[in-house]
Amino acid sequence: MPESNFVDYVKILCRSGKGGRGSMHLRHVKYNPNGGPDGGDGGRGGNVYLRGNHNYWTLLHLKFQRHIFAGNGGNGGRDKCHGTDGKDVYIDVPCGTVVYNAETGKYVCDVTYDGQVVMLLKGGRGGLGNFQFRTSTNQAPRFAQPGEPMQEMTVILELKLLADVGLVGFPNAGKSTLLSALSSARPKIANYPFTTMEPSLGIVPYRDGQSFVMADIPGIIEGASEGKGLGLRFLRHIERNSLLLFMVPGDTDDIKHDYEVLLNELGKFNPELLDKHRVLAVTKCDLLDDELIDMLRETLPTDLPVVFISAVTGKGIDELKDILWSELNSESNKLQEITSEDTLVHRDKDMTSFQKELKDEHEDEDLSENETAEESEDLDDFEYTDD
Repeated sequence: MPESNFVDYVKILCRSGKGGRGSMHLRHVKYNPNGGPDGGDGGRGGNVYLRGNHNYWTLLHLKFQRHIFAGNGGNGGRDKCHGTDGKDVYIDVPCGTVVYNAETGKYVCDVTYDGQVVMLLKGGRGGLGNFQFRTSTNQAPRFAQPGEPMQEMTVILELKLLADVGLVGFPNAGKSTLLSALSSARPKIANYPFTTMEPSLGIVPYRDGQSFVMADIPGIIEGASEGKGLGLRFLRHIERNSLLLFMVPGDTDDIKHDYEVLLNELGKFNPELLDKHRVLAVTKCDLLDDELIDMLRETLPTDLPVVFISAVTGKGIDELKDILWSELNSESNKLQEITSEDTLVHRDKDMTSFQKELKDEHEDEDLSENETAEESEDLDDFEYTDD
């Protein structure tokens, strides 16, 4: 199976540059035998920065770049020559990238907009040369400072897609079909579970040239918090969404029960997701008649807007867009974004799921390496003959 180009999770080792040492040198030339100290300072080590770049939408370019080192500072020289500064390193990442310490799971920083520059590791300062230590009582100091050491940290870069509306539902609930009907996105659509294996983004046009961004993630099932199905790995992509659109097919036995199951799985992943505004869309309504729809309305939850839609026939699509736009621009939703903007971003990573993700990542890498080795062995065993 070809490997997907969507990479939202990488682990890299970052290291800043160490500072150069100062020079201990005494000037001694013709006609000036007692020239005094003239040792120069060492250069500073290079810093490691993160930089938001809207031209990237995944972390694919960092998947095989597991070590990123900044340049070391140059040593000071004679004649008060200053050492060269180490070369800074800029790591371009897509907007919405969050950084965690790989050893402790602590939140480090995040990059949310294009052009944002965040210092990840600071380079060591250069040591002072003996010229800086001259005094009236010590006119020829015979010592200099060493440079400061570098900083090193193994970090996890985790991408969280930036979107306004996030789609939540079971497999085959019609999420990808709805996204393709509302936007120009063309996600894979088929009549079997887990068709969507990676998140997709689509821009939904609205009236008067306005639009909003919708994110489609792989379906979740009951017990996903325990690792069933695809687990809860992709739920990180709706943590930043302002609005959650729950999608339940109209031909299920109990729509309210399925909605509560989805809500429960979200709460187990991150309780703060339960505070977001929600809309319930009952999909595949082209299979239902008006009488059955009226009967179903009486059994549905009353604490959120409910709309019956069919992405195939276009039924209820305009009503859904109106509801989504109204909820996105409601005053309560805007106030909630202001008050909860930092709480989601600065939440430390759960080490339990963190270790499991690392284990799954290593298993995937070992599997791909074994497949590559087997392919190479097959090529070695193949004998070419001249016809």
